Amino acid sequence: MNKITDNRYHFIPYRKCDIIEMCLQENPLVGQEKDFRQLCSMLGGIFHFEFYQVIESMKDAYAAIDPDADTFAYKNVECSTDISFPEVLGGLLKKANYEQVTQVDLDQAMKEHSMFKIRLQVDFDDFSEVLLFCRGVSIRAEKVKTWMGLRSESIEFTNYDRVVVYIRFKENYDQSKNPMPCCKPGATLLKLFQNVPKADLEMLFPNTRVRMRMVDKLLIGIPAIVSGGIVLTTKLGASLVLLGSLFGFWFGISNQAVELNKTTAMVLLAGIAALGGYLWKQFNNFKNRKLRFMQTLTQNLYFKNLDNNAGVFYRIADDAEEEECKESILAYYFLSISDEPLTKIALDKIIEEWFVVKWGRAIDFEIDDALHKLLALGLVNVSDNKFTAVSPEQGVSKLDQRWDDYFTC
Repeated sequence: MNKITDNRYHFIPYRKCDIIEMCLQENPLVGQEKDFRQLCSMLGGIFHFEFYQVIESMKDAYAAIDPDADTFAYKNVECSTDISFPEVLGGLLKKANYEQVTQVDLDQAMKEHSMFKIRLQVDFDDFSEVLLFCRGVSIRAEKVKTWMGLRSESIEFTNYDRVVVYIRFKENYDQSKNPMPCCKPGATLLKLFQNVPKADLEMLFPNTRVRMRMVDKLLIGIPAIVSGGIVLTTKLGASLVLLGSLFGFWFGISNQAVELNKTTAMVLLAGIAALGGYLWKQFNNFKNRKLRFMQTLTQNLYFKNLDNNAGVFYRIADDAEEEECKESILAYYFLSISDEPLTKIALDKIIEEWFVVKWGRAIDFEIDDALHKLLALGLVNVSDNKFTAVSPEQGVSKLDQRWDDYFTC
């Protein structure tokens, strides 16, 4: 079960083609539907072309830190850039309507109990840069087992639909702490995950360590004490009595000598074997429980990981392109069907209320960004701080001219 949080976010949780159909269902734009669809298609083409330049900038900024690069480095002044990759990444994520996870949210997540019943620990001193961004936040409810699986209860938790993690290790990072190839001085990691509970953000970090919770220590320790008592009174009893007699005689506490023969030697060996077997069993119990925790962590990461390194910003660029296009289509459409010019605030309210009333989704529509794009493309006019849209037919003509201008020398 999913429930939208009270906080509103910029992300529009519908595909571009669905937004077009949702708009036309509201008002079919009789006589103009064909031009409207053509305008939307041309908008998509223009944004795709412009985001090609964004991707090229991302590639140039990322080239020097790409851990998966399979090309040789060449000092090309034309391709060099002074813009840092985190700066470019942050701008792209903002266009894709991702929200940065604040330090307060991260600190809170570190204190909350894991959804997977494991305790995780992250050493942030290993990193020189840490950036987390999320998109699509909801409250989910799931049933979890308690009392060693004898009972189950329903709990609510905050879930992030998408999480982007950018990490850069310190130049003086001690690689012996984590022998994984990706964890080395100055290395960078860029990863995209899906459906991550807020309480489990720790599992997204490469240096995460699994720690025993108190309940896990008790589950191992109590049976160990009980079984230790049984071993002590049954299998080690005779050996302990014999050792006590030997030490007593050697240290002058007792005058009765103890004869070391084949029988007493067998008793001592049996005791040593029983003790060794008991200690080995307890060590394996601890090790196996920790391995089960690691397996739980690995399995969850396997199904939550969507992309890595350069593949992440290609996917984000596609998302950003889609979001920019959806925002432009929505603003243009509602200006087109309005009987009068609208102020920025009025248009923003109409779109947001439409999502709530018609589709049950609360979003924080980026009206400034949408109108800025439409003005730049010549699809809307403004007078006295009120906006009107050109007709779909005129819009198609303007976008056609815009496309031709891209290739005019």
